[in-house]
Amino acid sequence: MNLFSPAQIAENYVSIGKSKVNTAIPKMFLLAVMAGVFIALGGVGATTAAVGVQPAAIGKLLGACIFPGGLTMVLLAGSELFTGNCLLTVPLLSGEVTLPGVLRNWIVVYLGNFAGGLLVAAGAVYSHQLRLFGNGMAVSVISTAAGKCTMSFSDALIRGVFCNFLVCIAVWISFAAKDAAGKVIGLFFPIMIFVLCGFEHSVANMYYIGAGLMARTVPEYLDAALAAGLNPDVINLGNFLFANLLPVTIGNVLGGGVCVGGVYWLAYLRKAD
Repeated sequence: MNLFSPAQIAENYVSIGKSKVNTAIPKMFLLAVMAGVFIALGGVGATTAAVGVQPAAIGKLLGACIFPGGLTMVLLAGSELFTGNCLLTVPLLSGEVTLPGVLRNWIVVYLGNFAGGLLVAAGAVYSHQLRLFGNGMAVSVISTAAGKCTMSFSDALIRGVFCNFLVCIAVWISFAAKDAAGKVIGLFFPIMIFVLCGFEHSVANMYYIGAGLMARTVPEYLDAALAAGLNPDVINLGNFLFANLLPVTIGNVLGGGVCVGGVYWLAYLRKAD
């Protein structure tokens, strides 16, 4: 298979990053909504595949093998994903884009991803897709959201670092390939590993916790969760935004922007004095 070398990937990403930063805001937001939808649909598929599978470890592995479909859609269908765009530190450190331009991209894309994730959450909850397996889907969604909302700040931050290190490595490897099959194969294993290990992805959590919040408003879902011994009260807006998304987002920026983008810039693009 003919591949770009790591040095060529770094050089190519400078021009890719410049294009991302210079994209018009309406187009940037629209493409970000699409990415949020794609990642959320990966989450819906992963949960659906894993519900009821015993032992639970096999279910988790099965879900982890489904979730990479989300990033496959992001990269091949064309969209803007905040976690992948943490690699904009590469053109930033190269002096090809400005910090305000990068921050504008991150903010617009983050909000668009949020909108896309919530759209899918609303569709899954209010179409009653969560009735699958005798409301087992609803119990799983609420359980996942509750677990994410009760994580300590440090745990969420560190898991966010590991997660986006793997996501940006997946994106980086996909850029090595010159055909669609190579891109899909390249991104699959890093994404599978992050899901299997329970690392924290800010955009995926926009769906997972958003769906948990909405599921609480449906009496039959709430009753099923209470019967399973869950505490849905911990799923609230404050925990969503500040106990989870804040530390996870910080961790994602560090993991992708510093540990991948910064390291590869140093390795391949930094000019010797």
